[in-house]
Formats: sequence, C-alpha cells, structure tokens
Amino acid sequence: MYILGIETSCDETAAAVVNGKKELLSNVVFSQLKIHKPYGGVVPEFASRNHLKKINTVIGQAIREAGIKLSDLNAISVTYKPGLVGSLLIGISTAKALAYALNIPLIGINHIYGHIYANYVNDNRKKFPGIALVVSGGHTSLFLCRGHNKFSLLSQTRDDAAGEAFDKVSKSMNLGYPGGPLIEKMAKAGDPGAFKFPSARFKKGNKLDFSFSGLKTAVWCTYNKNINVKNFNLHDLAAGFQKSVVDTLVRNTFESANRYKIKSILLSGGVASNSSLREAMQEKAKKEGLDLFCPPKEFCTDNGAMVAVAGAYKFKKGMKFEFGLEPDAAF
Repeated sequence: MYILGIETSCDETAAAVVNGKKELLSNVVFSQLKIHKPYGGVVPEFASRNHLKKINTVIGQAIREAGIKLSDLNAISVTYKPGLVGSLLIGISTAKALAYALNIPLIGINHIYGHIYANYVNDNRKKFPGIALVVSGGHTSLFLCRGHNKFSLLSQTRDDAAGEAFDKVSKSMNLGYPGGPLIEKMAKAGDPGAFKFPSARFKKGNKLDFSFSGLKTAVWCTYNKNINVKNFNLHDLAAGFQKSVVDTLVRNTFESANRYKIKSILLSGGVASNSSLREAMQEKAKKEGLDLFCPPKEFCTDNGAMVAVAGAYKFKKGMKFEFGLEPDAAF
C-alpha cells in the first residue's frame, strides 16, 4: 500500500509517500521563506501562485524518491483545512485530479490533526490516549486524543498564537522574519531572569486557554522604554520573552494531563522545534513520570509526511472523503 500526502495550507509546498507500515519513503518540501521574508510575513496571493508553480514538481520528486510510479498509489491524502483558502485550493484541486485519474480514494486531512500525526512519522509506538499540544504560527491548542481520529479540543489561544507572538516580538525588536529562530538564537546568549514578563492565566471561562497578546505588548513596551538605556541587553529581553512563552505552554499542557489523568504528552507544530520548549517539556515530563513524544524538528514545520501518515490511519479505518471536498480557512 502506498499513500501520497499533499500539504499546501500556507507557504510550504510539500508532498510525501508512506507505505502500508506507515514508513516514510519520501518527503519533499519547497519552502517559500525567501519569497515572503522581505514582507515580514506570508503574502497569501504570492503563496498561492508559487504553490501552483511548484506543486507538480514537488509531487513528481516525491514519487521518484519513493521508488514507485503514480499508478502504484492506493490513496491520496490532502490538507483541506484550516489555512489560506487560495493555498489550500491548489493542493485540493491537484489531489482531486490525481485521485480521479487514478480511480483511488481521496482523504481529507485537518492540518492541525496532521501536526499531531507528525509524532507517528517513522514511529509506531503507542501514544494515545494522550494530550497533544499543537503550537505554531497560526495555532496554539490542546487536544485530548482518546485514540486515532478521536480528538477533542480542550483549549486554545484567545488572541495571538505562540508562533505569531514570536514573529511580532521579533519585528518590534527589528530582528526580522521569521521570528522564532531569530528569538531563539538571541535568547541562548541572554539571561531569562533579567526581565520577568506576565504569563496569562484566566479566572473565567476555560482556565486552560492561552493568551500571548499581553506578553507581546509588555515586551514591546520594555523594548521602547530601554532601547536608549546604557547596557540594555536585547539577548536578555529575548530570553525573558521566550521563557514566559515556554512556561505558559508547559504549565497548561501538564495541568491538562493531570486533569484527565493522561500519561502521554504529544508536542507538535512549528514552535515545537524550539529547543528551550523541548527541553522544558522533557524536564517536566521526567519529573511528573509522563511520556513525552516530540517529532524530529524537520517534521515540526509544515510537511507532507504528517499528512501522508494521518491519511494512512484514516485509510486503514476505511475513512475517506468524496470529491466534493472544499478548502476551509477555519478550524
């Protein structure tokens, strides 16, 4: 059995092939980072155009690297939500055409759930039931995963996502885009205790929800207040901001695990590649006696492998969508 996974939810054009054992045979990603970097963020129209230019090439390379032919495919899985509608449309239209021409099932994948399944790329260890933290530029959410394709949303951010906060803080400090790697690099040379920033905790509603808007503003105000002060250290500012984000993510994740008496934690999403977050999660998991699962960094950012693996589990259960599948910007 061979399944092709296609991912075009934002600014990466990606495709991958897995076999019946869910082993990864190929994983090809075309990043548009250089295209969007001058604008300080993703330009939706540019993203769509470049998906259209690259998608056939990326799929073709994934098929070749897997050592198979298109006619060997048994199913195609594709991200259909959430994301930029124009970008999603390119991937879905291509997947529909291929599935129709090959007369094979078309499987729709929720991008957020795809990130959770990044933990199953080349790793079939049992991880469910578990608490999954999906943390990226557009999403910061906690899920209770009772089994395969049995996910319940526990909490999410009420404003900025964690990755979005990294980008905005980086911009306010005139560091550039994308902010995550730049802030992380600066923080390594800084003292996380030099500046203490707030960590949002709600008294009303869902107490496990996230918020990073206030933190972002606090960092911005601190920067502007101290930029002309002698010995002001940007590395310390970056370290203090990063620590507040990490502390919030770790706290809410493990409180969720304790509340639902879950022994497995699954970390995923682009921000999951942050070394400080990974180390803090591992330290807390060891202290609490829980199992922590985290994909290799190459599978934290958007990729076709996670879509292919998620599709493989759906295909195994006989789950598939019809050709009326449409792009959806919302979760």
